[in-house]
Amino acid sequence: MKCYATGMQALQGNVDYAIDMFAQCVIGDPGNAIFLQKLLESLKRKYGGKKAGSLTSFFGAGARAGLKKLAATAQWREIIKQGVETIKGNLSDHVTLLAMADACGNLMFVDTQAFYLRAALDASPTDPEVNKQCAKFAASQGNFDQAIECWRRIGRTKGFAEEAEKAIAELSVDKTIAAGQGMIGRGSQTAGRPTGKPNQPAQPQAGGRAAELRQTLATNPADVDASIELADLLERDATAEEAEQVLRRALEASGNDLKIQEHLEDRQLRWGKQRLMLAEKRLAGDDTPENRATVERLKALQAKQEIDVYAARCSRYPENLTWKYELALRLKAAGNYPEAIRHFQEAMKETRRRGMISLELGECFQKIKQYQLAMQNYQTAVETLTDRELELRKRALYRAGVLASGLDDLDSARKHLSALAGLDFGYRDVAQRLDKLGSAQDKGADG
Repeated sequence: MKCYATGMQALQGNVDYAIDMFAQCVIGDPGNAIFLQKLLESLKRKYGGKKAGSLTSFFGAGARAGLKKLAATAQWREIIKQGVETIKGNLSDHVTLLAMADACGNLMFVDTQAFYLRAALDASPTDPEVNKQCAKFAASQGNFDQAIECWRRIGRTKGFAEEAEKAIAELSVDKTIAAGQGMIGRGSQTAGRPTGKPNQPAQPQAGGRAAELRQTLATNPADVDASIELADLLERDATAEEAEQVLRRALEASGNDLKIQEHLEDRQLRWGKQRLMLAEKRLAGDDTPENRATVERLKALQAKQEIDVYAARCSRYPENLTWKYELALRLKAAGNYPEAIRHFQEAMKETRRRGMISLELGECFQKIKQYQLAMQNYQTAVETLTDRELELRKRALYRAGVLASGLDDLDSARKHLSALAGLDFGYRDVAQRLDKLGSAQDKGADG
C-alpha cells in the first residue's frame, strides 16, 4: 500500500513516477482492480490518444512473442509483469493487453481481466480478436447485450458476417433463458423482474432515481448508502458490471469502507453463482469441450472467491465461529485438509455444531491418512448427531463402519453399519457391506 499512496501523491505533479509506483502495485498484486485502474488512468493521462511510434511498436513485437512462450508454459504472473513494462510505453498494444487479460483469467482474477479487456477494446475497437475476447468474457458474466454489441462490430469486418450472425443468435437465446430464470444483472431490461399477468403494464424503470443518486455521488463519491442504492438499481435495470463499478468507486472514495466492501463481496459471490448456473444450463443443452471447460473454470473461480471472502471475514471477526466453519467447509472442498482441520477445530467451540463438525473433521483426517483421529471424530459424530440431523447421522455411521472395516475392526464395522441399516437399509452399499461382514464372520466360525 505504500507504493499506492506514493503514486497517488505523485499524480499531482509527476505522472511518470506515479506510473512506476502503480506498476509495482500491479506486479505485486495482479488481482487488485484498484491498483490496475490507477495504472491505466495514469497511462491515459500521460499518453492521451497518442499511438506508439514505430520503434516502440518494433520492440513491442518482440515482447509479444515472449509473452506467447510464457503462455505456453502457463507463466501467468510473469506475463503480467512483462506486460506491465510493455504497456507503460505503449497503452495501445492490444495484443499485450489481451495476453494480460488471458493471464488474469487463468489466475481467476476476473476484476482485472475485465479492465485489461476494456483497455484492449479502447485501443483497438474494431479488431475482431479483441471483440471476440470481450464478447466471450461479457457472455460469461451474463452481460449478453455487451457481448452482442461486440459481435455486431465483428460482423462489420469483411469475412466475419456469417460467424457474427450465428453468435448473435446464440447469445440472444442465452439472454432469453437468463431472463426466464429470473437472473439479474444480465444486460437485459427485463431480466430478474416479475412479469405479472399478461395485461399488466411493466414496472417503470427507476431512471429518475438513478440520476438523482449519480448527482449525489458526483458531489460526495464516498456516500455509502447512495452507492449501494444505485448499485441495486443498476443490477436490476442495467448490468452487474455497472453495479460493480459503482461499488468499486465508492470503495476507493470511502477509504475501503467495510460496509461497501462486504456488500461488494456478497454480490460477487451471488453473481458468481448465477454465472455458474447459466454455464451449467448451456452445458446441459450443448455438451462441448469448451462448455465443459467453462463450467470447470467457473466452479474453480467460485470456490476461490468464497475462500477469499470467508478468509477475509475470519480475519475481520476472529470471534465469529460461523465464518470459521464456512471457511473450513470450502477449504475442505478445495482439498486443503490441514487448513480445514485447523478452522474446524476452532469452530468446534460452538457446541451446537459439534456433531457435524466432528463428521467433517473425521473426513479430513481420513483424507490425510490419520485413521485413528478420523475414527475418533466419526465416533463423536455418531454419539452427538440426533434424529433431527438424520442425514448427517447416517453419513457418520457409514463413514465409521467403512473405516472400521478397512482397519479390520470388524465388530465396530458391524455395529455401525447395522445401526445404519436399521435407519435406512437402502443407504448406498450398506446391505452389500453387511453381507461381506457376515461372510467373514461365518468363515471365522467354520474355522
